[in-house]
Amino acid sequence: NRSTFVERFFIVKGLTFKIYNHIKELPNSWDNVAVSNVFLQTHYLEVLEKSAPTNMQCFYIGIFENQELIGVSLAQYLDLNLLESFGERDKCFKTLIRNFIFKNFASHTLFLGNNMITGQNGYAFSKEIDFEHISEILMESAKEITIYFKNKNIKIHLVSFKDFYEHCSVELKKYSLSNTYEFNTQPNMIFYLDRKWKNKEDYIGSFSKKYRDQYKRAHKKFDGIQVKELTYDEVVLHEETLYDLYHYVAKNAPFNTFFLAKNHFSTMKKQCQNHFLIFGYFLQEKLVGFHTILLNGTVLETYFLGYDSQVQKENMLYLNMLYNMTEYGIENGFEKIIFGRTALEIKSSIGAIPVNMSGFIYHNNKLINKYIGSIFKKLEPEVEWQMRHPFK
Repeated sequence: NRSTFVERFFIVKGLTFKIYNHIKELPNSWDNVAVSNVFLQTHYLEVLEKSAPTNMQCFYIGIFENQELIGVSLAQYLDLNLLESFGERDKCFKTLIRNFIFKNFASHTLFLGNNMITGQNGYAFSKEIDFEHISEILMESAKEITIYFKNKNIKIHLVSFKDFYEHCSVELKKYSLSNTYEFNTQPNMIFYLDRKWKNKEDYIGSFSKKYRDQYKRAHKKFDGIQVKELTYDEVVLHEETLYDLYHYVAKNAPFNTFFLAKNHFSTMKKQCQNHFLIFGYFLQEKLVGFHTILLNGTVLETYFLGYDSQVQKENMLYLNMLYNMTEYGIENGFEKIIFGRTALEIKSSIGAIPVNMSGFIYHNNKLINKYIGSIFKKLEPEVEWQMRHPFK
């Protein structure tokens, strides 16, 4: 009755992988291999171990070539039965049906990759590995974790391989993922920052009149709100309010598969320190909103945020947060900002552009899997939006 992973699993000659349940078991060279991606480094993985969503369990996959660690990967199991809500914004019959189907046919879901963030953050290698082997590692890892849960009398319904940029998905589906349904959800909004911009003035100066006016209007509404980067102690002090503000936004999203743990932000700040920044928005000394960012090499990753709905409406809080994140990215020399896949139109109005990402998905029930494409299309909420072009 296998409830932990001990052995290595053979893939091809010289190449094996091993699955770990806990950070303390990871090989010493893990962070050297994960150097290119903060979301695979142990200080971030420890955040997941200490304060993952209550319905999530993480697994860490080490890939070896002749005993040497050359690749690292992340998998997450989600039990959607433990979820308080799938999202409360769209109260309609279609949503009720979708929720019923998720509860009964997709409540035990395994993600290869990180379901908490947008972007290709599922694996990293310290040397060139071809896509044939990558696809095989992903598929075999999924099978092993499925067996692990089967031995605990838990049946994994859905397996999803998450977030690949187009050139990678094209290659991956030539091999082990060739018979797995490929899906595209909303695009990832990415802002490629112009190298000529050195400060906020350069950025605003490049807007056309309409979007300069939008900036001025938002800036005027923002008057009276103080923005402050929070220290670890301040995050602890405001933890409850931070969570309430986050929870309001998360609960009103069109669809959810998890809610953060209540100690997530303080754990994140403690573990990631200067790589993780929380900016609090104060109105008359009361915390009314916050946004968070992660510094990932030359990439600025936006993380979770929250706000008081009344203040957001009256003070254009969300739009001002987007401008502030952009300003931070420009002034600190980042190449791009990953804004994720919500609020597409407003993000395009500040300069982000849509980048399509693919995922792959299969159901462990062969009959359901046969129709997974048409089922998925019916369940995925369609978003109509208009791309904005803010620059001259």
